[in-house]
Amino acid sequence: MPEFKRKVGDRGQVTIPKDLRDRRGIEGGDEIEFMEANNEILIKPPTDKERLAEGYQKHANRSRQLAEEMDGTSSEATEHLGDTPD
Repeated sequence: MPEFKRKVGDRGQVTIPKDLRDRRGIEGGDEIEFMEANNEILIKPPTDKERLAEGYQKHANRSRQLAEEMDGTSSEATEHLGDTPD
């Protein structure tokens, strides 16, 4: 992984290299998150809320699909085997 070095300005400002901004989808005006972990400062790009919502929707759709498949399988098993004993 390439290393990028930048100088910190008098007011604590640093320019994120263009290559990194492009690869991580960081644009002017975006909020980024700073975290400290293992004696390092980490910079997290903004969360793409649309992509996140899309992922949740796919997961919910797949869960519904699996529930429908299981319901059909359960009904089929009951037809062939009868109700479960008490």
